[in-house]
This record gives sequence, structure tokens and C-alpha cells, in this order.
Amino acid sequence: QVQLVESGGGLVQAGGSLRLSCVASGTISSINIMGWYRQAPGKQRELVATITSGGSTNYLDPVKGRFTISSDNAKNTVHLQMNSLKPEDTAVYYCNADLVYRNTYGYRRRDYWGQGTQVTVSS
Repeated sequence: QVQLVESGGGLVQAGGSLRLSCVASGTISSINIMGWYRQAPGKQRELVATITSGGSTNYLDPVKGRFTISSDNAKNTVHLQMNSLKPEDTAVYYCNADLVYRNTYGYRRRDYWGQGTQVTVSS
């Protein structure tokens, strides 16, 4: 019913930039919050940045001032602009959406995840 598809990961040198994008599709009624999480090898998944439907943002402290999250509500899309990348930013980045979708029985609220996109920053 609902799918999140990420794009934009890749390999970049330290100090470089990448832009991640995530599109939510399906029988979506509304999206409350979209965000990005990351998981490095051997570590727990952590929240990187979130943005509400009203535009309020929240960032993980180590990425403040380097990463910017933005969204296009009309297109159910969220972006993560990552500048001044560091090797410690290397991880699989996952898109997340807290949304309301419509099915045969009515409206339901649920959390959805994308499949993840690899970001590798070389030193």
C-alpha cells in the first residue's frame, strides 16, 4: 500500500557532499513526520534528522550545521543535503515516515521504512 524509495547514496571523499532523496508513494492520506536514520556496521540505528509536516526540524548533534533536511509535502518527498562529510558519517541511511494511509477498512497510522542507501565517506 505504501512504499518509500531512497536515492542518492554513494562514495565521496571527506569534505564532499551528497544529497539523499526519499519518495513516499501509495494510498497516503497525510504524513506527520519524515526523517532519516543511519546505521553503521556494529552500531545501533540512530536518528539523523526529522522534519514535521509543519516544517519543524530536529538534528543529531554531530550533523548540526552540516546536514539539512527539507521536504516537499505535495510530492511526499524528503531530502537530506549532507555537506562537509566525514568518514564517521559512513553508514546505511534509511528514510522513515510516520503517516496515515487509506485501505479498504479506512484510515490507519503507521511507521514505514525505506530499503536503505549506502553512504561511504573515504578519508
